[in-house]
Amino acid sequence: MIRPQRNAHRDYMDLSGIWGFRVAGGPDSAPTHELAVPGSWNEQLAEAGFMGFVGAAWLTTEAIVPPSFAGRRIVLRFGSVGYSAEVFANGERVGEGPLPHLPFDVDVTEVATPGEALRVAVRISNEESPDGITPGISRADYARLNLGTKEYFPATRPDFYPYGGLHRPVYLMAMPDRGIETVRIRTDIADGRARVGVDADAKGTLSATLTLRGEVVAKASGEGALTLDVASPELWSPGTPTLYDLTVRLHRDTSVMDEVRQTVGIRTIRVEGTQLLLNEQPVFLRGFGRHEDAAISGRGLNLPMMVKDFGLIAWCGANSFRTSHYPYAEEQLEWADRHGVLVVSELACVNLDFRQVTDATLSNHLAALEAQVARDRNHPSVIMWSLANEPGYLGEEEYDEAHAGSYWDAVFGRARALDDTRPLTFANVQYAGSQDPAFERADVIGLNRYRGWYDAPGQIGRGADHLRSELDEIAARYGKPIAIWEFGADAMAGQHASYDQMFTEEYQADLIEAQLDIFENHPACIGAHIWNLTDFMTAQHHRRVVVNRKGVFTRDRQPKMAAHMLRKRWS
Repeated sequence: MIRPQRNAHRDYMDLSGIWGFRVAGGPDSAPTHELAVPGSWNEQLAEAGFMGFVGAAWLTTEAIVPPSFAGRRIVLRFGSVGYSAEVFANGERVGEGPLPHLPFDVDVTEVATPGEALRVAVRISNEESPDGITPGISRADYARLNLGTKEYFPATRPDFYPYGGLHRPVYLMAMPDRGIETVRIRTDIADGRARVGVDADAKGTLSATLTLRGEVVAKASGEGALTLDVASPELWSPGTPTLYDLTVRLHRDTSVMDEVRQTVGIRTIRVEGTQLLLNEQPVFLRGFGRHEDAAISGRGLNLPMMVKDFGLIAWCGANSFRTSHYPYAEEQLEWADRHGVLVVSELACVNLDFRQVTDATLSNHLAALEAQVARDRNHPSVIMWSLANEPGYLGEEEYDEAHAGSYWDAVFGRARALDDTRPLTFANVQYAGSQDPAFERADVIGLNRYRGWYDAPGQIGRGADHLRSELDEIAARYGKPIAIWEFGADAMAGQHASYDQMFTEEYQADLIEAQLDIFENHPACIGAHIWNLTDFMTAQHHRRVVVNRKGVFTRDRQPKMAAHMLRKRWS
């Protein structure tokens, strides 16, 4: 999970650009259309009939392997596909990417010849798997699972668009054979000093150097895990996002065989009672749920839009967001590291339905968890893991509470074994109520609540009363911190009324403000994230007017009244 780097031992080329696209055929078939990568095929090729296409398609490109890659291991790295992929190089199947929204590497050393062309073909499917942790669904399933009122076109379970494509950059990388595979960092603080633990998967002697603003602050070398002692460390926080530079080298005999660089933020995060403590100080999470979503590029990495979105977060005075409902691009986490934005990193687990859960589902959940922790654990901005969004226990006659409990024991247990430095949470939805079996396992109880919208519609005061009583009940029952991971209301930009009228800008702003008054003053509440930062695309449904309009900004990033209210309140 080492990001592409350039130094004396590593190099890469970016294969982003215009790729060929076709639905039928094989890896060597001629494309019928062209597609920008990173990007989704849906809106780019809408006029060709692919807006609602769910299925498999081929994306192809060709590049000359740099002659300088000779004598090194050559790897294709895919930042993310929507949702699964098979990879072919020069006509040979060389690997697959089974986990949506996460990077994967494919070794092409045997088929890539430096100085010659490499043909890359990727068969991508944006169809969700029945055993996936975001369960797939067909039209027949809507009736079988009594979800007829939730039927979307194209068929999908989550309330966001099932985009297909290569959604993050594709790199051709050169690296040493038997080099550094992974670097794991852990920071601990005691008695005014910090200990930076560095553990790398590599065979040989390691050396590590930590610098701050060009000055060396600590060094260590040896076999196995290393510890760097830092006197009077500058701590990472939203107000002072200090990043140290770490260089790890692999030595054999007297030679340096490999080198990896990355940034390090020294900070602590933990739960005590009903508080969330960052560097031993209470912190309240003000922010948003979000989506990687933009017109035309779809879910594809859109760097100008990323910069804009972080600017909107800062403009509102927010300090955090949740990667709802999947891991976001590493570029976003790196930005959050540099600019001091707190991130709740969520797995791509949406609407897990315990009427459909199998052993394969659990296996996929654990695999996604391990891959995401491996990718994101070194980011100081990532302060919490969210293991699921809105798991479902519908159909009581089919719901086995013991089965659900053992399932969550396995997931939460594995998460703690992988990383015991961050709290664990998830997002409970209204229909699961206060009896969700995951509450007992979580460190932070996460709630998605739409009082005054889906419940008590048009009645802001009544919705607020429901929230107060529910927060008090859950706080008394569990004695844990509570985070509101979603709340809000749809608003049509430009729609107004002089009274409480749903879908108006006034209603959205008034509901959010009334509920923030509750959350920000409740002794057990440690955060409130509005759903959503911006309007975002969904599949077609009678509840959605082209897009989900719960954003406080429109999809083209213009503010509604609620955004101005938040700026005054939080800034």
